[in-house]
Amino acid sequence: MALSFILALLPILWLIVALTALKIPGFKACCIALVIAYVLAVFVWKMPLLNSFTAIAEGAALALWPIIIVIIAAIFTYNITVATGKMEVVKKMLAGVTKDKRILVLIIAWGFGGFMEGMAGFGTAVAIPASMLWGLGFDPVFAAIVCLIANATPTAFGSIGIPTTTLAKITGLNVNDLSTNTVILLSVLIILTPFVLVYLTGKKKNAFKGIGLITLISGVSFLIPEFLVAKFLGAELPVVIGSVFSMLCTIGAVKLFGKKEVDPQFALEEKTVNKDTHRISVKEALIAWSPFILIFVFLLATSKLIAPLNELLSLAKTSVQIYTGEGAAPYIFSWLATPGLWIILAAFIGGKLQGAKMSEMLKILYKTVVQMSKTIITIIAIMATAKLMGYSGMISSIAVMVVAVTGSFYPLFAPLLGAIGTFVTGSGTSASVLFGGLQFETSQALNLNQSWITASNTAGAVMAKMISPQSIAVAVAAVSLQGKESVLLKGTIKIFVLFLIIVGIVTFIGARILG
Repeated sequence: MALSFILALLPILWLIVALTALKIPGFKACCIALVIAYVLAVFVWKMPLLNSFTAIAEGAALALWPIIIVIIAAIFTYNITVATGKMEVVKKMLAGVTKDKRILVLIIAWGFGGFMEGMAGFGTAVAIPASMLWGLGFDPVFAAIVCLIANATPTAFGSIGIPTTTLAKITGLNVNDLSTNTVILLSVLIILTPFVLVYLTGKKKNAFKGIGLITLISGVSFLIPEFLVAKFLGAELPVVIGSVFSMLCTIGAVKLFGKKEVDPQFALEEKTVNKDTHRISVKEALIAWSPFILIFVFLLATSKLIAPLNELLSLAKTSVQIYTGEGAAPYIFSWLATPGLWIILAAFIGGKLQGAKMSEMLKILYKTVVQMSKTIITIIAIMATAKLMGYSGMISSIAVMVVAVTGSFYPLFAPLLGAIGTFVTGSGTSASVLFGGLQFETSQALNLNQSWITASNTAGAVMAKMISPQSIAVAVAAVSLQGKESVLLKGTIKIFVLFLIIVGIVTFIGARILG
């Protein structure tokens, strides 16, 4: 058992070493991880050759549709807004709220990023906010790191709640109970994350000077609506509503408690602020924001919240049997009920409203795909690795060992399994699929509260979003940092470890209280 556990960990250990110590570019490191996983799956776990090839094929299919299409769509939207010059209007409006970099990070990375995660997920919550911060003059490495960290807790209810609703379906647990427990497990971190973001932005001991209360309001105003919506409505809207409240309350707090003169050490550099003094009209503002407004409208209209339309769009699908091994299920390509398609459509319509010609937008789309070529390779490789590890039994070997070794202290380590699932797959939903059933069965065997322990899988899974090679690949593409994956991983891994420890302690204490 111990040998299987160590061997199963090799692809994961390789990725950590390759991206940190060896500083190998992500697309190369992930391709090598795929080779390692393949050799182990075939020669150690005795996976039939045909099954190994079809597992890789299924991983590639999942990577291309819907994940990569969504990420291309998000960056394409940003690139169009830059090309038309309307990003300058967006920047001026944001700078009009405040020129304090710390507050802009709260509004864009935390609030707007949370909103994008709740609506679309699949990397949009990193790609678009990171691009916006970069456009405002923030260092690209910093912009990527804060957006990766900010994206952690909202992922539990990303893409209209898919990770949590999937977990409920797998385990048969009440979705409202799971949602409520997930928010409780993450509550400390929802309050803490804005402080971490401000601290990283300020880079000084006095980073909270003048905005301590605003930072607290940014977290609390996210947490309270998220908890209430999770408890009474379920998993679809907690992050969407929480993020909107957070943005509104943060902006309101700035108007009420913020100083008119921003401390120069925390102010945007003058060269990044549009000095044009003309007042932006409502029409100008709507045109500048039109791609993002349309994204919101389209994603809301096509989500499960508008069930009749969502069900109609879901009929346009193709079911393909890709994986040939035991436990195989047809892979379904949903052609219309997918966020990427609607984000691209929003970008084209918004670009047209901003004055771009169709030929220009097609060129921008082509350049976006070229810009993301290495990211595409990275994501295909990591998803293929995840499928190989899952189907061959490598993931199960890791999980069984963790359960066997931890014993009565299992609740302390339960979130770690979720984190491993997300690190490998880049998806909180996939972590639910990989380990949700195991968490439920283990909690029954240990006579623990099933909903609490199962929810801890999601709470741990979302922490690993900030270090997952897939998420880092998205961030790298968003701010043109190809080859700098190691820098981003080093910038997030300490926060990941801290957050995972906190979630583990909360899980352990809660398990003792709930029984």
